[in-house]
Amino acid sequence: MGESIDIRVLSSLASVEAADWDNLTGDDDPFVEHAFLSLLEESGSVGRGSGWEPTHVTAWRGKRLIGALPLYLKTHSYGEYIFDWGWADAAARLGVRYYPKLVSMVPVTPVTGRRILYASGEDPVPIVRRLIDGCLDVADSAGASSIHLLFLNPEEREWVEQDDRLMIRLSFQFRWRNANYESFDAFVDGFRSSMRKKVKKERRIAAEGGVEIEVLKGADLSTDDWRTLERLYRGTCSRKGSYPYLTTEFFERASSALDKSPLVVAAKHEGHIVAASINFEKGANLYGRYWGAVRRHDMLHFELCYYRLIDHAITHGMQRFEAGAQGTHKLRRGLMPVPIYSAHWIRHPVLGQAVADFLPREAASVREQIQHLSYHGPFRRHDDEDAVRRRASG
Repeated sequence: MGESIDIRVLSSLASVEAADWDNLTGDDDPFVEHAFLSLLEESGSVGRGSGWEPTHVTAWRGKRLIGALPLYLKTHSYGEYIFDWGWADAAARLGVRYYPKLVSMVPVTPVTGRRILYASGEDPVPIVRRLIDGCLDVADSAGASSIHLLFLNPEEREWVEQDDRLMIRLSFQFRWRNANYESFDAFVDGFRSSMRKKVKKERRIAAEGGVEIEVLKGADLSTDDWRTLERLYRGTCSRKGSYPYLTTEFFERASSALDKSPLVVAAKHEGHIVAASINFEKGANLYGRYWGAVRRHDMLHFELCYYRLIDHAITHGMQRFEAGAQGTHKLRRGLMPVPIYSAHWIRHPVLGQAVADFLPREAASVREQIQHLSYHGPFRRHDDEDAVRRRASG
């Protein structure tokens, strides 16, 4: 009989060795690496006063770290992108306190990835069970109303569903997948004619905008580059009225702390960055995160945030590009709707039952939306080919 799995709760990743943590993170998710999560903590982007208090649940067999769940005690619902404002409103009507709550995701980073981290060679099922045990214990000790595991990958969804203590929720995002395209042109060749012409027109307008476009890896970015990226980031937050949760210290430390995963597509004028998208890559996956520009450049947003990144993914044989939450404008550019899974536990029995009754109805609606949006995507449809034949014969 093997050693038991012990649970420890960490208020900071500084209390665990980076190599031990990174042994759990897999090949495709840069955001759960020790470097990224620690940078958020050390820079003050999460922690005291931010509404994201690190409360990581870890699983140990003796002195060996074998599992972990990045977890945060939250006093609001901002920055989650799988929103539960309606649940909080329902709690208020019941006279039930909804905050604090527990959320497992990379703060303000709406990407699918590893939430349930485990060591290679370990059976994940008992680790999942013990990590959920740990979450429930933390919920009790912190007086949390609920637990939310957001942006689970399909395998994690199955493990959590098998455990049967959390309710599964379905939502969707837009995502690009590589169908073994040989080039960007081969990708858009699959579009309907009108959509293909629009993409080519947008790229032509961006190319004629008087800027030079470069793709820069993390190691290529200087401290001054990161300062410029911070100004662009804050400018976008200001225009959108969103809270800039990344601190100045995050950008100051990024050049040394994040040397591998960042990928910046920058537009330069006279040698200076005037617009950029900040992205991250690891293994077969590419993730779009932030965008900013000092002034308006027609179609440059689409070039830097979608087309250049899809081109990069094709060139480097990457399989998936996630471009963040929301945005039906992504559809016409070849990012298609895909299901996103999350898992939830609600302490209050009345609120919990109301959520349980709601989730199947919401899932049915989401499936309909995915089907509808997929039909109206940019790719050629069989009914288009039939219409061409009918016109030719008529």
